Amino acid sequence: MSIQLSIRGMAKRYKTGEGVSDINLDVRKGELITLLGPSGCGKTTVLRSIGGFLKPDAGDILIEDRSVIALPPEKRPTSMVFQSYNLWPHMSVYDNLAFGLQIRKKPKAEIRESIADVLRLVRLPGAEKKSPAQLSGGQQQRVALARSLLLKPAVLLLDEPFSALDAKLRHEMREELREIQSQTGLTMVFVTHDQEEALSLSDRIVVMNHGRIEQIAAPQNIYNEPESLYVAQFIGKMNFLEGVVEADVIRVGELAVPNAKRLAGPAAVVAVRPEDVNLDSGIKEGLPGAVKQIMVLGHYAEVSVNLGKHGIIRSFQSKDAAQALSLGQHVRVSFAKVTSFPKE
Repeated sequence: MSIQLSIRGMAKRYKTGEGVSDINLDVRKGELITLLGPSGCGKTTVLRSIGGFLKPDAGDILIEDRSVIALPPEKRPTSMVFQSYNLWPHMSVYDNLAFGLQIRKKPKAEIRESIADVLRLVRLPGAEKKSPAQLSGGQQQRVALARSLLLKPAVLLLDEPFSALDAKLRHEMREELREIQSQTGLTMVFVTHDQEEALSLSDRIVVMNHGRIEQIAAPQNIYNEPESLYVAQFIGKMNFLEGVVEADVIRVGELAVPNAKRLAGPAAVVAVRPEDVNLDSGIKEGLPGAVKQIMVLGHYAEVSVNLGKHGIIRSFQSKDAAQALSLGQHVRVSFAKVTSFPKE
């Protein structure tokens, strides 16, 4: 698959010292890639540099094998969907959508047809005559998305576009964006600090931390095989226990887990997902603990177990398994799967 967007050695530093360094990224044609990280990690700096709203201090940005680093935003084959909808309140939906095409001197008949097509795509057929004030937040964001789609960009840039919507609407918009992307085959770069959004939307996720890239991988790989302690802490829920390295194993109290990464030690951090924590009251192997809290969360329960000097560990259990447990009950804790990192 051809490379649609390539960022090479990009750096951008602000007077505060914040910014990004050594950003290298290839985005394939038709791929939806997400820049994920907390506020201030540099993800929006990368996005705005692609769109031409920021000028990098170093490096190059290529779209369809052509450098765009010297081009202003309006000359780049990109379009940006912002957090705020940026619709003109005094203009109808039709006029909001037509504006960019009129600047490009498209024929009126083509504009009408294109607007009807794109409104069907974003599930707002027949909304041409409405004003933005007559639309809900979700509908306004659909219009903003439609406006960008009309420009047929080589790369569509989305800067936390659903953050102002409520949880249910955010979920619906994610599904719709994925559907639109599969229908149009557009290349998209999406920015979010919401890990659930990134995991559900992306072909690949770029996890960022303090202006650099920590890991680039498919969502499942990011979740199952975090390459650094930072990624393990940031993506999904994770338990962390201190262990002692003993050649082929890492020992956490009475429990020995494989030292698959061949860490040198002497100390290591063992990371385990709550769904990989086993609880059993009828065996002698494992870490001894006592049930501290049981929280039923619909079809499953989150069970917290006090492991004494090893701290509190959280386990996801089925509703039936949780019903068999009681507060204060003594259990043995073992792990179905772990990963480990050097202790920093």
